[in-house]
Amino acid sequence: MTHARTPALAFVCSYTGTLQAPEVIGPVAEGIRVNFYVTGGQLEGPGLKGHLRPVGGDWLTVRPDGVCLLDVKATIEMDDGALIDAAYRGLGDLGPDGYDKFLRGELPAALPLRTSPILRSAHPNYQWMQGEMFIGFGAANFARLEVAYDLYAVR
Repeated sequence: MTHARTPALAFVCSYTGTLQAPEVIGPVAEGIRVNFYVTGGQLEGPGLKGHLRPVGGDWLTVRPDGVCLLDVKATIEMDDGALIDAAYRGLGDLGPDGYDKFLRGELPAALPLRTSPILRSAHPNYQWMQGEMFIGFGAANFARLEVAYDLYAVR
């Protein structure tokens, strides 16, 4: 090992997001393009409480190898009125035949997801987020059109 130390994870919050029915662009050169738009959601953690505003979404690409590339942008409104800009990339894996299954509309009950969010806010109570590296672990539930995550700061 070089100068690194073993990282620790500190729980920040859990959140759920609700989504509109997908807007399927279809197969393009990079894979299947699908847009999921945010309709709302909740966020709660130690000292944090808020909701997802009904803006933003996930501009998803399902690659031919079945790996899903997430590209998410959303706005969180905290209970004190502060706004937080959330953007993240992430991965989900539908398996080696996931591309073909997705084209046929055969989606799993739950798709595990891993993300790396960047959170920004001008509000003084949340500027600490801009100095943190976050990772999220969660899953998409296609039947309920919902995603749920636990968010951690890497320390």
